[in-house]
Amino acid sequence: MTELESSLDRLEVNQDRKLSLDDLRRFHYLYDRTAAGLAKVSSLAAEPETRRYLESLIARAYGEVHETRDRQHRFSPLVWFFQTLPQTFRRHVRAFWLSTAITVLGAIFGGFAVAYDPEAKAAVMPEMFANHLGDPTERVAQEERDRDSPSAGSMSSFSAQLMVNNISVSIRAMAFGMTWGIGTILLLFYNGVILGVIAVDYVQAGQTVFLLGWLLPHGSIELPAIVMGGQAGLMLASALIGWGRRTTLRERFRAIAPDLTTLISGIALMLVWAGLVEAFFSQYHEPTLPYAVKIAFGATELLLLCLFLGRCGKKTDVDSKTISGSANP
Repeated sequence: MTELESSLDRLEVNQDRKLSLDDLRRFHYLYDRTAAGLAKVSSLAAEPETRRYLESLIARAYGEVHETRDRQHRFSPLVWFFQTLPQTFRRHVRAFWLSTAITVLGAIFGGFAVAYDPEAKAAVMPEMFANHLGDPTERVAQEERDRDSPSAGSMSSFSAQLMVNNISVSIRAMAFGMTWGIGTILLLFYNGVILGVIAVDYVQAGQTVFLLGWLLPHGSIELPAIVMGGQAGLMLASALIGWGRRTTLRERFRAIAPDLTTLISGIALMLVWAGLVEAFFSQYHEPTLPYAVKIAFGATELLLLCLFLGRCGKKTDVDSKTISGSANP
């Protein structure tokens, strides 16, 4: 009884405290033993104080077990970033892989198109990539000859433009889910086509190292973020179509809304970082900045992103599944 009272005191002082599975089992055991003790004492008229004490403990423990008190949870940015975001991503990882597959198919199509018909590059590339229409070797030589460092003001402006553009692309990829996913699929495929055209064009010109040094530092974060925007769009399309679900459209949208908000917020953070890296790091080439350094930096970013999305909050996932399984035999 004393142990149960101490546990209740700690829970009431720290309402955001989460018990481990072993602590939950111990708490339930103490609750059962105290309830059994109350049943015995209730038959003894000579122990009114003990009975009232046990009744108070049982009432407090019942409130904890059945969540009858009103918890005031405060938003924690660190908990959201290191637990909620990666857990949300993993909950819908199949949509991410589908989004990735669509983008890869687009890249393969674009790569084959420019490999068999170099003139197709002009027809495929949008206006914002007009500087990639020329010979990659000439462009690389020009970039490496230009050693003048841009002013901080111009680079900041460029970084802001990149952020706005990439965030808008990701939001459109999600919003196009309202077209039953058709718009999302087309946008992902077209982005893949552009990536494939640029990659094959530079590789054929023998500029693979330059390509990796230019794309990896920002692309290792930017490209997954855009694919995650497609993931959110496919989630929205799935909720709209509602295959095999008997819930109403409003209920499906209400259920998916928190996850969509979490994903698009995380995507925005990723693209802000990618924009800063692209403006202040990716645009500097040899001899100013060795390609090996840039490639290593991008590869490290990609590894850390994979670990973050795949591992962060994993222990909480496991505990939640175990507790759910023990509560629903």
